[in-house]
Amino acid sequence: MCQFVSIGNPLGLDHSVTVGIVSAKERPITIGDRHYPRLIQTDAAINRGNSGGPLINLRGEVIGVNTAVSQSSQGIGFAISIDVVRKAVAEMMKRI
Repeated sequence: MCQFVSIGNPLGLDHSVTVGIVSAKERPITIGDRHYPRLIQTDAAINRGNSGGPLINLRGEVIGVNTAVSQSSQGIGFAISIDVVRKAVAEMMKRI
């Protein structure tokens, strides 16, 4: 079992940390008009305020950026893989 930590400020509560497991990788989901083809699925609580925060493994390595929570399923959150984030940041830095 791989445990992970989610950090953020959910619901305005500072310095919140939640723990969970990654239950799927490369999970495709659509939120509104946006399609995300390869998200990390976790049961670590991702509430309003955790979105945009890091998803960290127990070695302290950032493995993703918390992105979304399923409205239809309690306790399922999603994060963008750090590999995807790195590529997007590199592209943005080229434009600066």
